[in-house]
Amino acid sequence: MPLNPPLRDWQGRWVWVIGASSGIGRATAAALCQRGARVIVSARHAESLQAFVREHPGSVALPLDVTRPDEMGAAAKAVQGHALGAPALVLYCAGHYQAQQATSFDRQEMERHLAVNYGGVLHLLEAVLPMLIAARSGHLCLVGSVAGYRGLPMSLAYGPTKAALNNLAENLYLDLQPLGLGVSIVNPGFVETPLTAQNHFHMPALIAPQEAARHMLDGWARGRFEMNFPRRFTAWMRLLRCLPDAWYFAAVRRATGA
Repeated sequence: MPLNPPLRDWQGRWVWVIGASSGIGRATAAALCQRGARVIVSARHAESLQAFVREHPGSVALPLDVTRPDEMGAAAKAVQGHALGAPALVLYCAGHYQAQQATSFDRQEMERHLAVNYGGVLHLLEAVLPMLIAARSGHLCLVGSVAGYRGLPMSLAYGPTKAALNNLAENLYLDLQPLGLGVSIVNPGFVETPLTAQNHFHMPALIAPQEAARHMLDGWARGRFEMNFPRRFTAWMRLLRCLPDAWYFAAVRRATGA
């Protein structure tokens, strides 16, 4: 049974993709354009957004820094003006990643992850929840990661922010679903993006961002709450989440050599 109102027909519907300058966000924005959606793209890199608009006529670029609540608020008002109300979909795909371990603790880098990966979502919620609740329609989607399921090596800064998004999405669903709004969380495995390009280790089941976008559109069409992919990898990660602590830590150390 669908947990959300299924999103299948995108023709003429307004969507706002935040974090659309590269990777999953850009690929998903392009896929939505191909389905006939009216796409508004946001990110810090204005040049990348303008390039997207040139490639996808009819789309709109709204540059913003997600760590600045005033910029988020102004962008949300612009989105509301374009859509003449609440958009059909708001997708938060902005993210920051740098590998870190406790033996090389960097507080400033930890706080940068928190500001982009979680704080930016709070700025978004402050800006869009009033319009979505007033309209009693629309869908809010956050992009997390399987790194948020449980602790992983080199994920000291990144993993906790994605774990927070998973919990936040569950709470948002409980509050907003009775009002007719859709809420979903996306937990990808390894996707070929500028973020994962920093990794100097083997990334099992690595997929292209275009494949990630297909999984997401399929999940919205089916009314899913959580989307995780590719299943050949994420199924194992979900299973590891259920292991007793001693078994889990031993399994991770064997698999990674950490």
